[in-house]
Amino acid sequence: MHSSKRKRLEAAGWAVGDAGDFLQLEPDERAYIELRLRLAEGLRTRRNRKRLTQVDLAEAIQSSQSRVAKMESGDPSVSIDLLVRSLLALGTSRRELADIIAAR
Repeated sequence: MHSSKRKRLEAAGWAVGDAGDFLQLEPDERAYIELRLRLAEGLRTRRNRKRLTQVDLAEAIQSSQSRVAKMESGDPSVSIDLLVRSLLALGTSRRELADIIAAR
């Protein structure tokens, strides 16, 4: 949100925050969700860079296209282990994986 819009809303008496504020998430819960979303985005980005379809990736990791779609959307039913293994299957180096995890 643009700072000018935020200031107008706050001046009008609105409380402005994010989903974590609304859900009253603890810092560790926020960090976990952010990590999951960074891994999901990293997976989608690397798959697209390699010009693979979700079906191609699913075959490479012996899974289904729908599972890959869930992984890329950050679905909570997908384990972080599967996200990491899928990134590694795409040839992601440990350094690149660390960069994904450390991203802000």
